Amino acid sequence: MIVVVAAIIEQDDAFLLTRRQRGVHLEGLWEFPGGKLDAGETHAEALARELREELDVDADVQELRFHTTHDYGDRVVALYFYQCQLRGTPRPVLGQQMRWVLRRELATLGFPPADAELIKALTESAAR
Repeated sequence: MIVVVAAIIEQDDAFLLTRRQRGVHLEGLWEFPGGKLDAGETHAEALARELREELDVDADVQELRFHTTHDYGDRVVALYFYQCQLRGTPRPVLGQQMRWVLRRELATLGFPPADAELIKALTESAAR
């Protein structure tokens, strides 16, 4: 089982997303920034590290918003999504695409299958 943490970063009803790069599992799909835990890391430590490495930004990791497990056939992923508040302006440092996406537009993008329930929950909350 692969444990992954991801950041839900919301500003002005838009979410910060990055696009998975060529040559990686699920390449080309959009995702909430984050990554795998290293040995001995807490979820918060891993997520803060990933945001510094990928987006050159510090963040306050807040509450767990959503958790899911997904079997991709060749791997099982346990995915934890945390609300995060940025301290600074993100910039993609690994060559990945990055953009702010309005809540109502989330469902128009391609996401990994493991994100489907979260995307549904986030877009339905806009309709209320």
